[in-house]
Amino acid sequence: MPPDGDPEPLRTRRHHVLVVDDTPGNLVVLGELLAPSYDVRIANSGERALQAAVTEPHPDLVLLDIMMPGMDGYEVLRQLKADERTADIPVVFITALDHDEDEAHGLALGATDYITKPLRPAIVLARVRSQLELKDARDLLRDRNAWLDAEVRRRLRQNQTIQDVSMRALASLAEARDQETGNHIMRTQGYVGELARQLATSPRHAQALTPDLVEMYTKAAPLHDIGKVGIPDYVLGKRGKLDAAEWEIMKTHAQVGAEAIWRAVEHEPDHEGIEFLYHAMDIARSHHERWDGSGYPDGLEGEAIPLSARLMALADVLDALISRRAYKEPLSFEDAVTIITAGRGSHFDPDIVDAFLAREEQFRAIVRRYRDEVAPTPPLGG
Repeated sequence: MPPDGDPEPLRTRRHHVLVVDDTPGNLVVLGELLAPSYDVRIANSGERALQAAVTEPHPDLVLLDIMMPGMDGYEVLRQLKADERTADIPVVFITALDHDEDEAHGLALGATDYITKPLRPAIVLARVRSQLELKDARDLLRDRNAWLDAEVRRRLRQNQTIQDVSMRALASLAEARDQETGNHIMRTQGYVGELARQLATSPRHAQALTPDLVEMYTKAAPLHDIGKVGIPDYVLGKRGKLDAAEWEIMKTHAQVGAEAIWRAVEHEPDHEGIEFLYHAMDIARSHHERWDGSGYPDGLEGEAIPLSARLMALADVLDALISRRAYKEPLSFEDAVTIITAGRGSHFDPDIVDAFLAREEQFRAIVRRYRDEVAPTPPLGG
């Protein structure tokens, strides 16, 4: 490749031409005609032609006689086209058959050209040069397209990484004011991904929970508590339990977070690429809703709660249970499982609790991976 990374546009080697004919005199004539300009290999039968075609270096062009004993040229062409290693090699028939139907049959099988005997050197050289130029153009286009596809994928991965890191950084602005949350963002994001993937295996949710939607839910999860940026320090940083008035203030973070995200997207005419932010709005606003309707801020019940927020609800509670807080010691993972199971059908969507129980080991792995260094989670047991 040249310095700019673009595929090399110019050929740097001689073309290889395979000549196939059962008549030695024809092989000699074609070999002498082509040798000054090309690297020439010869084969005097269909079987040897097929072997030569898959031997490095592969030919760039095959000049193929039709009328040969045993395997004729038509069969050789069929087998070349059936093998992915040789299917793209252009084949030019060279034959004494000069009827229109013979030419049509050869072209229908995949031949790129047809030269009739007796051979005229100028015609042979012109046809060979033309076919090799076409092959070079096709190869260059293929290589350039492959390079462009790879470059597009690389840029998409790069942009995706930047976007994901930026979202976590934004979420961390809120979490940084809460000295007790530690790796809460990373753990809850992992939980949401596991829950969504497990839920997608159930017949009830498989159609709706596409891989793209699972990815968007997972990407949106870190923004669930972004609204904490709007909570006063004396409430957010209080050591100990909040009183009733302080708790009412704390609960506003759900609405504050959803409104903040909405202000970021409301003037964007094109939603492509930022769909996950709409899910982030649902998560931020509704992840404290409860299945039985006793949550906040809207008192939503059952499936009126967005699915993304129902996933986040379990993820957030689980992490709160097993994490140390100023007002409580961390619970063991086993005790957290017991509490979440008890909340099936009241606090949590029953299907999501079942998904959690089905992936309990994966959740334990997430906890181990993202343990808080300052205030570590308790032993997982088992």
